[in-house]
Amino acid sequence: MEIRKGDREEMQYIITAYDGADEKAIERRLMAREAHLKSVEERVKEGQHLYGAAILDDNGKMRGSMIVVDFPSREELENWLRVEPYVVANVWQKIEIKPCKVAPIFMELYD
Repeated sequence: MEIRKGDREEMQYIITAYDGADEKAIERRLMAREAHLKSVEERVKEGQHLYGAAILDDNGKMRGSMIVVDFPSREELENWLRVEPYVVANVWQKIEIKPCKVAPIFMELYD
């Protein structure tokens, strides 16, 4: 069953994106961070980003991201990824996308 918001069928996805492991990885992340956060803010307002967090290493340094998103299709999700600042700036170098079902009680937070 897909969650309905308004008149659109929606599908949720968990995105786990890992930064590069090279010495310039954190520099790329920090340079793209402001644009990334602005993009996230826009997507939250549009109801596409439901939740997100930075993935930390054992020393508390950012090494990736986890995002739960809500898009009408996998194609629209991939269209967004093509322009996501962390993708454009080569911050995220490994991206895993898994479809998921966000429980209705949590989706009510966004209606």
